[in-house]
Amino acid sequence: MENRDFNSEILVDIKERWSPRAFSSEEISHEDIMGILEAARYAPSCFNEQPWRFIVAQDKEELQKMNEILFDGNKVWASKAPVLILLLSKNSFDRNGKDNYWHMFDAGTAWGYLSLEAQRRGLITHAMGGFSKDKAREIYNISDDYSIITVIAVGKYGNKEDLPDNIKAMENPGTRKPVEDLII
Repeated sequence: MENRDFNSEILVDIKERWSPRAFSSEEISHEDIMGILEAARYAPSCFNEQPWRFIVAQDKEELQKMNEILFDGNKVWASKAPVLILLLSKNSFDRNGKDNYWHMFDAGTAWGYLSLEAQRRGLITHAMGGFSKDKAREIYNISDDYSIITVIAVGKYGNKEDLPDNIKAMENPGTRKPVEDLII
């Protein structure tokens, strides 16, 4: 892949994974959706609490509802994805009701596992911050016990040429800082 420089041998699925915006509208099988959620289920978490929760939109009505919470900049490309997943995280421990300081860290790990399993299955994923958390909370009746983290588009890679020009220009894997810059 362009602009990708790996200094160590790592899993091929990590090497090949990036966040495209050119989605095909081709349907994704129930087996694949359950498979990526199963991978997320096995992510590690503090006290094995598994605080992550998913709202999965796959049929036309559910996708329209999920698209209502997206900001226009994401809606223009993400509305083509055949699956949108809203990732939530429970703020407190089930075991004792106390605040779970690590819940978002754990949910982020679940997202990572989900994205890598999707990659392994030949699917692409793109997590978005450009959406209305307030609107999501209202539309899906999400209690304050949950943090709303991201919307994840899932599908197969489509035609880059179908994207608007400003988005098409961003349609390539991003570069990374040298690992030495990440160690302090």
